[in-house]
Amino acid sequence: MAELFERRADEPEIHPARKLLGSVSAVLQAPGQDFVTQKVDGLTLDFRGVVGDVHYGETRRSGGREPWYPRGTEMRNERQLSIVATDELAAIAKSMGIARIAPEWIGANLVLDGVPRLSMLPSGTMLFFKGGVTLKVDGQNVPCRLAGRSVAEHAGMPDIQAGELAFPKFGRRLRGLVAWIEKPGVIETGEAVSVRVPEQWVYR
Repeated sequence: MAELFERRADEPEIHPARKLLGSVSAVLQAPGQDFVTQKVDGLTLDFRGVVGDVHYGETRRSGGREPWYPRGTEMRNERQLSIVATDELAAIAKSMGIARIAPEWIGANLVLDGVPRLSMLPSGTMLFFKGGVTLKVDGQNVPCRLAGRSVAEHAGMPDIQAGELAFPKFGRRLRGLVAWIEKPGVIETGEAVSVRVPEQWVYR
């Protein structure tokens, strides 16, 4: 019977699903036309995103991240929230030679603590918040020069262009995640979150 459960030579290695626990250290919203956010008491979420946020909407316009569409094509908004981790922002700041990177500067909506290697959570990871909200991770938030310029300006870097270029370089795989709302509600600072990482394998 043991032979029935042996892995074939051509079968990918599958890593089992797992659970992690974390907490919300800050919630933020971009109330204007700029992507820069500000801290708030709580985030009200519905199926179109963060109510009142600049990225709110069922759809969005394509940009440089979607070269397969003409720029400005209307498409599904899978980037309803930006999620970052305190330790990863500190690592980017250290590499850039600045004291800190505030989550507001790069348009973050949620800051999570206690989840190791947050930016490496795979697509499909589900975040269950104590207050009832459920988010689903779409993927990594690729660092861009626009966010880099914001960091350089807010940090008072003497060479803004150098900072603009440094952020995409040092922020790769540390810039956090984008996610969409699966179950709406309100997320508040200090709330516990259960992270459900799905089965993983490498498709070759």
